[in-house]
Amino acid sequence: MLFDLPNDDILYDALLARSSDYEGQAFVCVKSTGIFCRLSCPARKPKRENSIFFDSVSACVNSGFRPCQRCRPLEQVSGKDPLVKDLLRLLDSRPDHRWTEGDLVRRGFDPSTVRRAFKRSLGVTFLDLARQRRMGEAARQLSVGSSVIEAQIDAGYESPSGFRTAFARLVGEAPAKSQGRVLLFADWVETPLGPMVAVADRTHLHLIEFHDRRALPAEMEKLKRKTLSAVVRGRTPPIDQAERELKNYFAGRSADFRTPLAMDGSAFERQVWAELVAIPAGETRSYSDIARKIASHQAVRAVARANGANCFAILVPCHRCVGADGSLTGYGGGLQRKRWLLRHEGRNASCGAVQRLGRGGAGAGRRSFGLTGSMNALDWEKTR
Repeated sequence: MLFDLPNDDILYDALLARSSDYEGQAFVCVKSTGIFCRLSCPARKPKRENSIFFDSVSACVNSGFRPCQRCRPLEQVSGKDPLVKDLLRLLDSRPDHRWTEGDLVRRGFDPSTVRRAFKRSLGVTFLDLARQRRMGEAARQLSVGSSVIEAQIDAGYESPSGFRTAFARLVGEAPAKSQGRVLLFADWVETPLGPMVAVADRTHLHLIEFHDRRALPAEMEKLKRKTLSAVVRGRTPPIDQAERELKNYFAGRSADFRTPLAMDGSAFERQVWAELVAIPAGETRSYSDIARKIASHQAVRAVARANGANCFAILVPCHRCVGADGSLTGYGGGLQRKRWLLRHEGRNASCGAVQRLGRGGAGAGRRSFGLTGSMNALDWEKTR
């Protein structure tokens, strides 16, 4: 997986050096050309800001990138299987064709044998690879403003309804809703408490949640409806920034988060979230405390609902909100994680913490941890 590889800066250095150290493990996708390559590709190197790294051919194709014709990454990972190589050449000769099992049978191939061979070599079936190449390219065209009918024709679909169905199955959105929209990108961020899912555009983070949060699928659907955008696998600067800040947080160095957030909630929800951000690390507030701060004494339940609607785990610290008696109340990431986070913050804030300016110049105090040891994954496991 990508998370077992070095960070993107190291991979970019390997790309510049045309290193073969990550052959078959990492690929670079070039946003300016729509091509993906091996890191050892002899072609001219892209700028750092135009480079996205993936750990599989499937992820590259699914994000709308086409294989480079110089370094031929599909051939490189196909190994020595002549069946796979023959079918890849066939796919290259007719990239817009809507391939079916019947096509394979008519050419003398056994569909089940083809399926196993491609899964073994590329991690994706032949039919899925063909579909992803068509749909990925269609997604790219729609994101830069192409019409639905143009994308439909280029993807090889004769009927608009067939195209819409296939597109929705792949990226979760109707094609028309993605037309002219910047795609949202999603990737994993590893933490000692388990992976988090981050979704962002090129300037703002839209969501970051623990992967097993029950409400995550519903939040993703809500986000796509609000932004009228598709979500594809990839990284943007806000995800990278959030990952760096979370590493500092879990290492006990800083609880200061400055990643730009796209806070799309109601005016009341944004008020509540601003109060959450203002709670210093190492301290907690009750729902009634927050209700009083926003001059809404009768809104304790509404504050709780706004807390639950927060989709920026840790960065907007709803885990610092507790019951009036100090008890740990509900938390989307699970009470064990909430207990760990509060213990982690209390432990570090008690050792020389200092105040810092809050997000967006609002004057909210954000606390930076002292340079002390932090709890690790073993501590987390002990609390489970």
